Amino acid sequence: MPDFTVYPHPVLAVRCPTCQSAPGLWCRRPSGHRASDLHAERGAEADRLFIEQHGWEASMFRDGDGWFIDPRGRAGIRPQPDKMALI
Repeated sequence: MPDFTVYPHPVLAVRCPTCQSAPGLWCRRPSGHRASDLHAERGAEADRLFIEQHGWEASMFRDGDGWFIDPRGRAGIRPQPDKMALI
């Protein structure tokens, strides 16, 4: 399974299905030049594998120079039903 925390951008953890760039390498245009952005299909594949590996509630955040995975995701900041009644 890919490690989404070791690359400058988490999407780089997977091979691009569009241009076949290997994990860790930026996407390439058909001409062979570096693409200005990562391919959308690569992002979708990264999302699919991240959810498969960590669950749909997990999220990633950047802290300084690195990426970290929070298995609870945004669950910790969601309003709680009992607290909503007081508002």
